[in-house]
Amino acid sequence: MLRIGITGQPGFVGTHLYNTLGLYPSKFERVPFEDAFFSDIDKLNGFVKSCDVIVHLAAMNRHNDPEVIYQTNINLVKQLIAACESTKSTPHILFSSSTQEERDNLYGRSKRDGRKLLEQWADKNNSQFSGFIIPNVYGPYGNPYYNSVIATFCHQLTHNEQPKIEIDSEIKLIYVGELVKHFIDRIELIYTENKNDCVIDEVQVSPTSKIKVSSLLTILQTYKDNYFSFGEIPELDNPAQRNLFNTFISYIDHQSFYPFKLKLNSDQRGSFVETVKLKTGGQVSFSTTVPGITRGNHFHTRKAERFAVIKGKARIELRRVGTDKVLSIDLDGKEPSFVDMPVWFTHNITNIGDEELYTIFWINEHFDPNDPDTYFEKV
Repeated sequence: MLRIGITGQPGFVGTHLYNTLGLYPSKFERVPFEDAFFSDIDKLNGFVKSCDVIVHLAAMNRHNDPEVIYQTNINLVKQLIAACESTKSTPHILFSSSTQEERDNLYGRSKRDGRKLLEQWADKNNSQFSGFIIPNVYGPYGNPYYNSVIATFCHQLTHNEQPKIEIDSEIKLIYVGELVKHFIDRIELIYTENKNDCVIDEVQVSPTSKIKVSSLLTILQTYKDNYFSFGEIPELDNPAQRNLFNTFISYIDHQSFYPFKLKLNSDQRGSFVETVKLKTGGQVSFSTTVPGITRGNHFHTRKAERFAVIKGKARIELRRVGTDKVLSIDLDGKEPSFVDMPVWFTHNITNIGDEELYTIFWINEHFDPNDPDTYFEKV
């Protein structure tokens, strides 16, 4: 079992990597990291000694003074190297750099120079080092105004703010889940084929999509218009569409936005409710649940899912994986409504009424027993 630590663990990419490693408890042991370790030599030394692999993500992305960015990022690299040398530790270090290395700005220089320092350390100490050159990363729960323009636009649109295009350039993108896979694949490759050899490599991470900022905003605005007004699910026929929609959904304030009220049409024959408006395929299912029973207690890393209550009373609980905050949302079939489940949110549904509960479920991919994308964890 490999012991893996992540500097910058609480950050955007760090959180996704930490949670994904937790899906493989028989292969990886996660060594906890706190940002305060960089202010405590003993704790940083203890962290370094505990790791077979360190993914160095800790960095400053934005500041009014670019020189502060450069000095901060270089100092973090130097502190990590000093801890390795003082403890005589030689973990395999994976370094998160950026395509901005090729630009003439201090952030890009800090990444390039930091990567070179770690290459020199690895060569000197006969260790492994992988320097990742990464395009723009986006995905659920990125920090608006900090991590990416997608995070900013999604936050603004879901909070009734007006996005503004500063520069309408083409951006090269990779989804955070795809980047995490690159990290894990590299770790496994090194330890499968070259565990005892000094390996120093530069990994050029290719973008998985490209789009102009104006085109991106048009798509996200369409999501806002159709989803907020009609609950419409857009086309999700390829990974880029699915990843962008899952990202957009993650910025909705679930507690205030849901349950989404569905239109109930009634006449002498009974009632009719359209539960899902969609421009894509997927799977819709139906269940009945007796009073007091809870279904679910699982989460998905890729699939979008909707719960629609059409009869009875239900309580849906959600908790983002890796956090303690639980959201509780009550639904009543007398006012048909739904809740959509964000990726990386463990969720369940309980019949809190005294009659049978009727629920319709939709998921954006057909069930595949060889790729379930379902991980069980209690809310």
